[in-house]
Amino acid sequence: MKDRNTVIKIGGSLLFTEDKELNKEKIQNFCRILKKKKYSGYHVIVCGGGEIAREYINIVRYFQGNEALCDTFGIDLSRINAKLLISAFQDIAYPLVPKSIEELSTALLFGKIIIMGGLQPGQSTTSVALEVAEFITAEELVVLTDVEGIYDKDPKKFNDAKLLKHLTYADLQEIILNLHDDKQAAAGEYRIFDAVSLQILKRSKLHIRVMSGKDLKEFEKYWNGDENITCTTITE
Repeated sequence: MKDRNTVIKIGGSLLFTEDKELNKEKIQNFCRILKKKKYSGYHVIVCGGGEIAREYINIVRYFQGNEALCDTFGIDLSRINAKLLISAFQDIAYPLVPKSIEELSTALLFGKIIIMGGLQPGQSTTSVALEVAEFITAEELVVLTDVEGIYDKDPKKFNDAKLLKHLTYADLQEIILNLHDDKQAAAGEYRIFDAVSLQILKRSKLHIRVMSGKDLKEFEKYWNGDENITCTTITE
């Protein structure tokens, strides 16, 4: 079994059906794939808050709550998603959700799959995943999202959007600058990468794959060592 440290970022909405019901079959399938333990080493999963968190945040904004308060709701919901996955993985998962890098360092001593959510206001869970990957010297960060990778424009709005199979950090920076007038995502706003995550990426020099987590077929192929997968690869 190859020794390989890996961080997996999974969007919170991927844990739910389109009707916003928890997707038990999808969660079980995700656990089944990782339980194969193709690789030894550290394995950390970072959960996003997803659409449910965004609904809470929208209501908080309606009640005139500020963005810092909205962030705390997003963090709490991402940690609830993490607890859900811990319950699904059962005894092969570390039983607590680390709430800081210090708590993560303790969890690593137990040799189990570690599942986390957000860490602090103003930081997306993608940035958390990058920071964690940097901390454990991960060979790769896998980002599971609801599209097949990163496109030249929003594939949900444009039918002619083109999947970009390989990007450099400079390419990614240009996409972020062109797609958004405000470079930092607001609380609960979904972006695969924002300016903060880009800066962590550039300093850590991580290798990243962004792929669909809708049916987990590409992720299972990846976890089994198949390089012929549909995704976007980001390298220095």
